[in-house]
Amino acid sequence: MTDPNTVPSEADWESAPSLVDGAMELQLTAETCDLQYWLRSVPQGTLRGQVLGHAEDSRPLSVVAEPGPLNSALTQELAFRSIAEEKATRAISYLVALAPDNPSLEFYATQLLDEARHAMVFRSHLLELGIGAADLWPSIERLAGEDSRRILVPLEEFGLRALRDQRDFIGGVVILTVLVEGVLAPSAELSERKWRVLDPGASEVERGAGIDEIRHLTVGSSIAREYLLAHPEEKPRILELIQEGYALWEKLPSNELVLRREELFQQGLEQHAGLVGDYEIWPGRRLVDTTAQERAETAHEWSTRMQRTRMVYMGLEEAL
Repeated sequence: MTDPNTVPSEADWESAPSLVDGAMELQLTAETCDLQYWLRSVPQGTLRGQVLGHAEDSRPLSVVAEPGPLNSALTQELAFRSIAEEKATRAISYLVALAPDNPSLEFYATQLLDEARHAMVFRSHLLELGIGAADLWPSIERLAGEDSRRILVPLEEFGLRALRDQRDFIGGVVILTVLVEGVLAPSAELSERKWRVLDPGASEVERGAGIDEIRHLTVGSSIAREYLLAHPEEKPRILELIQEGYALWEKLPSNELVLRREELFQQGLEQHAGLVGDYEIWPGRRLVDTTAQERAETAHEWSTRMQRTRMVYMGLEEAL
């Protein structure tokens, strides 16, 4: 019997793997990641009682908090992420309503709260970067509103067609797991690594969100896998849905967005290279030696590897 006071290793701040490694290697299910699991794992483990997702003394360096390319890169990123997480929260409410069994209901209820928390902590960090509380929502619109309309709204409409209009639970699970979180997650992994020295708080916020996303991706994959094993006749329909989603992704300017933010980060990195020193963004590669293109391509490569692993696990490799 599981000790109710023991935090699972994959949810523990110190022992949890990186988002990309965890999403490729771990296998978690809705049955094991129920409401009791969440209550034990997230408040006591991942968050360690830190409501805003980072230690009190984890503050941005002045070159990030002040106007400049680093501030622009991070505030644009956080604003966009806050909108994405809010949209995910609203979409997941349909998965809760459509859940065919209690394990799925409890799991998606916890994911809904996770995504709402992510939106909140990304917004809160904008305040820590100097945006006034009265200007928060107008600032989010200014920083990321247009990118949201060009990228997030088409994805949202695609997901809501399945969830709201067709009441397609498994279709919604696949869209969320493969086409939304599965594509966006590696950029979060990159963010955690690149801000670690310049803004430890932002890095810790991303670390906590990433630990949550490991659970979201692996459990979502498990739900899809078990459904398709029980209903093999549904596989052609799900493959067609994924291919339609990939075709949509190809039309969206998401790579342009990532590269634009990386170029801003690069400007700041070159101006303040001495603050970063010999810090390695990944083993054997100093952050100061990387380029905007290299970082963007690395995140894309992580995404491709992670998606391939999850798709094979779900038995949907034909969609790749």
